[in-house]
Amino acid sequence: MVLDNLANSLRDTLRRISSSSYINAETVKEVAKELQRALLKADVNVKLTLELTRKLEQRAADEKPPSGMADQDYLVKIIYEELLKILGVESSIKVTPQKIMLVGLYGQGKTTSAGKLAKFFNRKGLNAGLIAADVHRVAAYEQLEQVAKSVNAQFYGEKGEKNPVKISKNGLKSLEETKVKIVDTSGRDSLELELIEEIKKVKAAVEPDEVLLVMDATIGQQAGPQAKAVDDAVGITGVIITKMDGTGKGGGALSAVSEIKAPVYFIGTGEHMDDFEIFNPKKFLSRLLGLGDLETLLETVKEVDITEEEAEESMSKLMSGKFNLKDMYDVWEKFSQPSLLKKIFDSLPLAKMPGGNKINPDDIENAGSKLQRYRVIMDSMTFEELEKPELINSKRIARVAKGSGKPETEVRGLLKEFKMMKNNLKMMKGNRGFKKMMKQQLRAGNFGLDEALEGVE
Repeated sequence: MVLDNLANSLRDTLRRISSSSYINAETVKEVAKELQRALLKADVNVKLTLELTRKLEQRAADEKPPSGMADQDYLVKIIYEELLKILGVESSIKVTPQKIMLVGLYGQGKTTSAGKLAKFFNRKGLNAGLIAADVHRVAAYEQLEQVAKSVNAQFYGEKGEKNPVKISKNGLKSLEETKVKIVDTSGRDSLELELIEEIKKVKAAVEPDEVLLVMDATIGQQAGPQAKAVDDAVGITGVIITKMDGTGKGGGALSAVSEIKAPVYFIGTGEHMDDFEIFNPKKFLSRLLGLGDLETLLETVKEVDITEEEAEESMSKLMSGKFNLKDMYDVWEKFSQPSLLKKIFDSLPLAKMPGGNKINPDDIENAGSKLQRYRVIMDSMTFEELEKPELINSKRIARVAKGSGKPETEVRGLLKEFKMMKNNLKMMKGNRGFKKMMKQQLRAGNFGLDEALEGVE
């Protein structure tokens, strides 16, 4: 995951601060050096890094914590506030009829981002259309047309036409009734005068409400100069950072955002059209530092589409002892969607200090893998066995194991976990406080994740 190394370094630094018996000038200087190393390794701009740590030392020397706040906590607060400045101002794209122009180099993810944007507006009740103004890249027309179909968006392009200004003008006329018009422009391997002139002409023709720079999180130190050149040419109003699920350092893209003073509207977190998040600097930083983000967790849970009525029904079954393997299967199926487990874990507070525990990324993968294996096993059971697990004897276990391709021990393990959970819930029957808590757990998708959360307070 992008910025994972930076996140781990920052969390270690915060733990060290919180576990310190006192804070003095030497401690602050050491912390500043640790931050410098972490930020530079993540490709954050050198000048920006030095400014941040200089400000940190200055504030730590000049400011005094408010009454009742420990020096350690106040130093963490300063670090949080200074890091937040790198991430830019909090802003969001307007959910209104508009024209959007996407700009950026080759391979940055403009076409995919165009589709994700269209889906975002469709969900908000505004139909969207995509205009294929990339006349240089091979198969750009076909790719955008396919993306448009996949997100149920309108499409306009002129195959073989080499004039992007003409295509853009005709596209706006053709999609006149479409609420949101998104123009996908050409890119290059590097910023050339020819590209700058082209996007200037397209902007003049389109007169967009938003000019969004699409930037790959792995771009590195060259991100700043490139972003500034595009900004000088066409005036960037917002940024989309793609490939935030990759292994890049990510600091270069964030440095560029800080340099051009444009807000990040969205981040791309995967290849699927649903892997697209509204960017909130405070939430992002809280998750980066391991402080958790309850609001994002709740938003993620909503994606699973478990209604209040479904949660209540499942809760009633649980507390009455009628909860069976089929019900468990239905819950697990909802929570094995792409990227969902990762989002849930990222939203949990994992760096409580001092001595906070961290969840290993392998634990997340193992939890998801476990859900998948158990679902495969249950796919090999009959409907009667799912409804009445008590019917499953040794002979049936052997048949299910053979049918699922899993060892008998794993089938027995699934049944054992199910019985333990059912028995424990029966013991809690009638406890109103526990019932309320378990209903919340159902909504938060905690089933199947207990093993990964073991040891986290």
